[in-house]
Amino acid sequence: MYQFSEKSRQYQAQLRAFMDEHIYPNEHAYEEQLANSPTRFAALPLMDELKAKAREAGLWNLFIPPSLSSFSDHGGLSNFDYAPLAEIMGRVLWCPEVFNCNAPDTGNMEVFMKYATPAQQEKWLPALLAGEISSCYVMTEPQVASSDATNIELSIVRDGDEWVLNGRKWFATNAMYERTQIYIVMGKSDPENPNRHKQQSQVLVPRGTPGMKLLRPLTTLGYDDAPLGHAEIEFDNVRVPLENILLGEGRGFEIAQGRLGPGRMHHCMRLIGGAQRSLELACKRVTTRSTFGRTLSQHQSVREDIAKSFAEIEMARLLVLKSCHRMDEVGAQEARDMIAASKISVPIMVQTIIDRCMQVHGAGGLTSDYFMAEAFNYARWCRQADGPDQVHQMALGKQVINAYAD
Repeated sequence: MYQFSEKSRQYQAQLRAFMDEHIYPNEHAYEEQLANSPTRFAALPLMDELKAKAREAGLWNLFIPPSLSSFSDHGGLSNFDYAPLAEIMGRVLWCPEVFNCNAPDTGNMEVFMKYATPAQQEKWLPALLAGEISSCYVMTEPQVASSDATNIELSIVRDGDEWVLNGRKWFATNAMYERTQIYIVMGKSDPENPNRHKQQSQVLVPRGTPGMKLLRPLTTLGYDDAPLGHAEIEFDNVRVPLENILLGEGRGFEIAQGRLGPGRMHHCMRLIGGAQRSLELACKRVTTRSTFGRTLSQHQSVREDIAKSFAEIEMARLLVLKSCHRMDEVGAQEARDMIAASKISVPIMVQTIIDRCMQVHGAGGLTSDYFMAEAFNYARWCRQADGPDQVHQMALGKQVINAYAD
């Protein structure tokens, strides 16, 4: 039987209390502030108030693993110990930012901690760790199948003491947020390299750099994920200094692989929290509504859906915990089979669970009166984010065949 560390258990208790006192009571206020914000992508005063409370409570940067704990006074938890914390945060979609544990900032901070030069770290990392600014990871492109990252076409060309970027990107999360100050951009700097995984580089592009244009916010199933948002971006002769490259020319794919493994698991952790909350709401709902002379909870089909959902959440949670334990033992690269198994299974399973829970809420389940419709959207786009289902199935299938074919 798995057991979390004492530190993790203390954080879990603190986090649950914080959610009860500060997050759940403010869900309506958050939506009101967002609706009345001067722009969809402005920072909300409530978020700043809650972030200050979270820092004061020591619930800050909890995602940082022990190997990177020198960068912060907070965190220091293994992937296994962090999983239940991310699950708790996943019960309210916007609240991970309260604890400075939201994507894509967590992954981007890890990129700076692992791959940036001391000068790059000094310029950007303290403000990110303090939650004073946000960041954006710019990888996916509209004109190519970006599920194969070697397809990306944005050009990164050296010109004297500068890199020149030209191309178009989209679904860049956080791009629209007014506090996003730094964009990590992946493109091709050596398209003729015979090794397709050495063609890419990643460079840092500060907000306001001439030639970088936020063309439009994008939606997923109608949600614009404000105030963070996703965007389509054009790079038209964008120039940045040579020192803005990360790790070195031709190492962009390596950075992407190192960044995305933990991020995939963080999404899975949060999704389980959304599924668990949906199930709890459904159980309350079915005991308070009646059809055909009896409560919904007395209908056989409803009980079956509740039972299946409970079992699937338990399976998903155990798969995530086993994957996290494996990552802690051997690292993300060696645990890629378990990470892929989680990424394949958890989002679609959670999507199905939330769909059932929406159904017992009738038409209300489709509205913003409940959190489930937006949580369903999150689960659905997680099946595309950080690599679509099919790519992970291909990679995992190959691994499994090779493991047992000999």
